[in-house]
Amino acid sequence: MTAVKVGIIGAGSAAFSLRLVGDLCKTKGLSGSSVTLMDIDENRLMAVHALAKKFAEGLGADIKFETTTNVDDAIRDASFVVNTALVGGHSYFEKVRQISEKYGYYRGIDSQEFNMVSDYYTITNYNQIKFMHDVAKKIEKLSPKAWLLQAANPVFELTNLITRTVPINMVGICHGHHGVDHIIEKLGLDPNKVEWEVAGVNHGIWLTKFIYQGKDASPLIDELLEKEVGNFKPTDPFDDQISLVAKDMYEFYGKMPIGDTVRNGSWKYHFDLETKKKWFGEPWGGVDSELGWKWYQDRQAEIATAMQKVADYFQKNPNAKLFSKDTLDEIISQTKNEVKAELTQEIYNLLDPQRKSGEQHILLANALLNGEKVDLVLNLPNNGTISGISDDVAVEIPVYADKDGIHHYEINPPLPERIKKMYLAPRINRMEMALEAYLTGDRKVLEEFLIRDPRTKSYDQVVKVLNEILALPENKEMRDHYSKK
Repeated sequence: MTAVKVGIIGAGSAAFSLRLVGDLCKTKGLSGSSVTLMDIDENRLMAVHALAKKFAEGLGADIKFETTTNVDDAIRDASFVVNTALVGGHSYFEKVRQISEKYGYYRGIDSQEFNMVSDYYTITNYNQIKFMHDVAKKIEKLSPKAWLLQAANPVFELTNLITRTVPINMVGICHGHHGVDHIIEKLGLDPNKVEWEVAGVNHGIWLTKFIYQGKDASPLIDELLEKEVGNFKPTDPFDDQISLVAKDMYEFYGKMPIGDTVRNGSWKYHFDLETKKKWFGEPWGGVDSELGWKWYQDRQAEIATAMQKVADYFQKNPNAKLFSKDTLDEIISQTKNEVKAELTQEIYNLLDPQRKSGEQHILLANALLNGEKVDLVLNLPNNGTISGISDDVAVEIPVYADKDGIHHYEINPPLPERIKKMYLAPRINRMEMALEAYLTGDRKVLEEFLIRDPRTKSYDQVVKVLNEILALPENKEMRDHYSKK
C-alpha cells in the first residue's frame, strides 16, 4: 500500500476529475493518498471538491482532498500530476472558428486533414501549448521525480514537445481506444475472450489485431459493417465507430479506424455540412459539424449545471447518502427540472462504487507504485515500436506497466504501409510544423500550414485570417511570440 499525492490541474472539469477520484477511491493500494484539485474557476472547483469528499465518504475510502487556484501547489511534492486544463475554454475556440470561417475556412483553420476534432487546436492555440510546456518545466523544478499524465489536448503535439524538451517522466493519455469496446459490444462477444491491439498516433489509431477465442475475428467486423451501415442512424453525434465513414476508411486503409480516428479522416468526409451528414449520418453529420458540436457544447453545459446542483444539494444536506436512489429523486425534485433525470442518472453511473471509469491514469499510478501489472494504451516515444517512424515521435501503442516502468508490446501484425505512408506520415509532418512554429516563433510556419490547405485561395487570405486571430486580446503573448521573425 502506497500513499501519494496526486495533483489534478484543470479539476473544474467535473466529470473527468470525478472519474479519477472514483478510481483512486476504489484502488486499495493507494489508500491514504491525497488529491490537490486545482482550477482558476473557484465555483466549479468547490463543486468538484464537495462531490469528491462525498464520494470518498460514501466508499469509506481514506483519501484526503484540498483545493487551490495555484498551479505550483498542485505540483509541489506530487508523485503524479494530471493536466487536463483548457486555457481559454471552449469560448476561445469558438472565437477563432468564427474568424476562420469569415475567411473561408469551414470549421476553423485548425481543422486540417487528419486533424478534424473540433477542440484539438495546434496552430492557433499557443496559449494552451505554452501553459502545458510551463507545467512540465515546473514539475522538473518542484517535483522532478513526478509523472506528468497529459490528458488535455493536443495530446500528440504536447507529448512530443515535452518528451523532447523537458527531462521528466511523462506520458500522454487518451481513451479513444475504447472504440474497440464498442465493436466488441456490438458483436455480442465476451470481452474476456477477445485479444486486440491498436497502434498509430493520438486520434489516429488502427485495429491491428482482433482475435476471438484464438481465431482471427476480422470477418466478424466485415459482417457487422455490412449489416449496420446500410441503415445507420447515429444515436448521438459521437456514435460513429460503426458508420459509413468508418467502413470507407477501413476498406481504403486495410485496418479499422478506432475512436477519434473515425473523426480524423481526409477532406473526403468533411468538405461541408452535407458531406459530413452523408458520411457520419443524419441529423448531425458527426460531432465535429456545426450541429454536432452545438449538441456537445449544450450537453457539457447541462452536465456542469447538474454537477453544480448535486454539489449544492450535498452542501445543504450533509447527511444525505450519495449512492441512494432516493437522494437522486430528491435532487431532481428540488432543482425543479434544472437537472434532467437522465443527467442525474449519468452522474450516478459515474459515481457507481462497483465500476471503474475506464480512464487509465490511476491504473498506471497503481502499477508503477505497487507493481500490479496492467495493460494500457499510452502515448510515448516510438523507440522502434512502429517501423518507419522516428524514435522520438510519440506514438499511441499497447504497453504494460509495472513497478519497473512502462514497457512496449510488439505490434504484431504490423501497421500496413499504406497507413504509415498515407495517414501517419502527413499527420506527423503537421505535428512537426506545429512544434517548429512554437519553438522558433516563426510566423511563416503558421502561414505554411494554410498555404497547403485546400480551402486557401490566396496568400492574402492566409495573412488576413492570421492577423485577425493574433489580434484577439487574449493572444497578446502569442502575437508577440510570432513577431520574432
